[in-house]
Amino acid sequence: MDGQTILIWVAIGLIAGWLASIVVGGGGLFRNIITGLIGAVVGGFLVRYFNVPIDFGYDFVNQVVIAAIGAVIVVSLARVIA
Repeated sequence: MDGQTILIWVAIGLIAGWLASIVVGGGGLFRNIITGLIGAVVGGFLVRYFNVPIDFGYDFVNQVVIAAIGAVIVVSLARVIA
């Protein structure tokens, strides 16, 4: 894993966390990145598990959408539990 890969993960996490914060309310920069990264894992799992085809023509956009969906799910579940 190189520095560029890590920066791409952080960018995806930041954008996905920001989108999730718009949908369900959110926090600051660090919280958005963490939420987006966790959301990417959850969203990726759910997309593969349910075999949901997501193709917007660009891999980066696909990953951001998947991560944002996962982040919304994570934040929503956290609010229900807490």
